[in-house]
Amino acid sequence: MAFSKALNTSLRTALENDPKVLVMGEDVGKLGGVFRITDGLQKDFGEERVIDTPLAESGIIGTAIGLALRGYRPVTEIQFDGFVFPAYDQIVTQLAKMHARALGTVKLPVVIRIPYGGGIGAVEHHSESPEALFAHVAGLKIVSPANPSDAYWMLQQAIECDDPVIFLEPKARYWDKGEVDTTAIPGPLHRARVIRPGTDLTLAAYGPTVKTALAAAQAAEEEGRSLEVVDLRSISPVDFDTLQGSVEKTGRLVIVHEAPVFFGAGAEVAARITERCFYHLEAPVLRVGGFHAPYPPARLEEEYLPGLDRVLDSVDRALAY
Repeated sequence: MAFSKALNTSLRTALENDPKVLVMGEDVGKLGGVFRITDGLQKDFGEERVIDTPLAESGIIGTAIGLALRGYRPVTEIQFDGFVFPAYDQIVTQLAKMHARALGTVKLPVVIRIPYGGGIGAVEHHSESPEALFAHVAGLKIVSPANPSDAYWMLQQAIECDDPVIFLEPKARYWDKGEVDTTAIPGPLHRARVIRPGTDLTLAAYGPTVKTALAAAQAAEEEGRSLEVVDLRSISPVDFDTLQGSVEKTGRLVIVHEAPVFFGAGAEVAARITERCFYHLEAPVLRVGGFHAPYPPARLEEEYLPGLDRVLDSVDRALAY
């Protein structure tokens, strides 16, 4: 099924299985969301469980916090990545801190779904990658699926989690299709996964850039190079053990993400892997990502986003050492 359909099916399953699960956000009900992720849910589950909210992101998250305190499991949607910032205060000062503030007696099972990233030719404020801003905040879990199967299962696991989860959906992948086994037993939510074995270099990515990394590995194979691709899946926490195992085998690491490289998630990964794998590394850990500049107009985004050529250029640099 398509990535978007997998998310819709996952939400439907959660609503069916637990009467305390609620879906709420701007246009998620009658319209079914701007990407139709919630299509048909209000019709089947009613306006009290699939709730069209005012255009007020701070109010959406504040209401979700109150509902969670009363035993509900709200799944909120921020319509576009760049719209999350009015709710940033609620997320980092209330949602992320409440568990610690209550000395562990309060749980806040809130999921914040955020379509993020570029590649769809959108206008300003519709193509942001804010994951590093949230990863710096203790108390939040942050994940990003890269394929329909993970979209289905990771959303299920996020909804079942008693901690707040930022669920980042790569909007450019909404139309990608793949196999989804809704009866499978999923692996741990925050476990990275080696999705293509290799011996010469490790490519690490998450969310929208996993497909780019796989394409780079395929192109490199035609030149006689064997690249291992690791889908991190989780940004906070990061499964450094799986990544370390790969880097100890290959001796080289290139990290790919759409967000700006400067102070990005890749910087933390590079630092940790350098500490853990110093005597195994044959080259510096390299990063490929967006530039330290505001996201550009749609006709320039292809130059901004880390495409195949930029990834392969970093692969060449790492292998040249």
